[in-house]
Amino acid sequence: MVSKIESRWRFALKAAVAILSTMVISAPVVPGDDLDSQIARELPKLVEIRRQLHAHPELSNREVETAKLIAGYLRSIGLEPREGVAKTGVVALIQGAKPGPCVLLRADIDALPIDEKNDLAYRSLNPGVKHACGHDLHMAVLLGAAKVLAQMRNQLHGSVKLVFQPAEEGPPSGEEGGASLMVKEGVLDDPPVAAAFALHDDPDYDTGILTVRPGSDMAEADTFDITVTGQRAHGAFPHKGVDPIPIAAQIILQFQSLITRTQDATKPAVLSVGIIEGGNRFNIVAGSVRLSGTVRTLDAAQRDDIKARMEKIVSSACGAFGATYIFELTTAAPMVVNDPRLAEFTRKTFVKYFGPDHVIESPPHMVAEDFSHFASKVPAVYFHLGVRNEAKGLTHALHTELFDADDDAIPIGVKAMCALALDYLAK
Repeated sequence: MVSKIESRWRFALKAAVAILSTMVISAPVVPGDDLDSQIARELPKLVEIRRQLHAHPELSNREVETAKLIAGYLRSIGLEPREGVAKTGVVALIQGAKPGPCVLLRADIDALPIDEKNDLAYRSLNPGVKHACGHDLHMAVLLGAAKVLAQMRNQLHGSVKLVFQPAEEGPPSGEEGGASLMVKEGVLDDPPVAAAFALHDDPDYDTGILTVRPGSDMAEADTFDITVTGQRAHGAFPHKGVDPIPIAAQIILQFQSLITRTQDATKPAVLSVGIIEGGNRFNIVAGSVRLSGTVRTLDAAQRDDIKARMEKIVSSACGAFGATYIFELTTAAPMVVNDPRLAEFTRKTFVKYFGPDHVIESPPHMVAEDFSHFASKVPAVYFHLGVRNEAKGLTHALHTELFDADDDAIPIGVKAMCALALDYLAK
């Protein structure tokens, strides 16, 4: 028989357990707390990897040792990477324990033909080659996300496809490569990708800031190549030939007026001549001049209008002086267009995990990215990760000899990638 005192004790105990249970269930859960601890444990290794990659950069379609390092790390965390995709790319799949869609996370792996000018312990050891666009940090971020998500595979409703893409900066002349070749080789299939995400470090924003915008995020990049052919003559008798150099000079000046006087100022457009080649001696009228450069636009109709006007300028300038020309304009990378609904999902996810003060909508970027080849096939979002740190002197622009990214941005990038994958699959 249970005494009254024991009965009261048991009742009190049950009441206390009920109250504690209620407190546990209703206690506020801060998104990302568990992610933070997992990322913190792996961070020293990720910084080490990023600096190793920075010290050993490789050019597009030549990322052999880079791919070996990536594949080796993926194997060390229990994944089975597939190598040699699109020449030197690496792809791995994290299969969740529960059924669901497949989300793709991508990092680019190639470097640029630029000399390293920074005095760093991890400065480039490959003369004339440098990670001047932050792809070393992109790789470290995705490897970190791979480690965390692989540990959480029992929670995943679906799968995560990890794509380490070569040749984002463009394959060597005469070669295929980059995102377009990955798509061609079936990276978006088996399992089919439902959504794709990628990031780029951005030295215009402080470390800790994430930016995302719906719609056109990065410009279409078109490359033009123009050859103006005249007629050689002695430099003392230019009237006996056709001098292509002043013709080329007129073309260049009119190209600048084309943008400022024929294009809507509210629609960003850039036309830059990057190469002028012509002549072989100071006292000889050149036989031909070559002009090469880039056009960047965020509107397809505007791109077509600029191309038509460019050829009219070349045609009229050459016709006035009796020169002939060849005009070519080819697309290097289409526009990156962020799926509006997925961009809103991304913004809300970032606000949830990082707070509203760390998430902004940026203006469009006039640089180009071949992630557009993925984004044209599946809903996709390309977002940007602040890596500027004035206290550390990390303020230099991308594609320069002095650019370097802030290692403190690595855990932010890892958390952002993990949050997108986890929340997308959970929904």
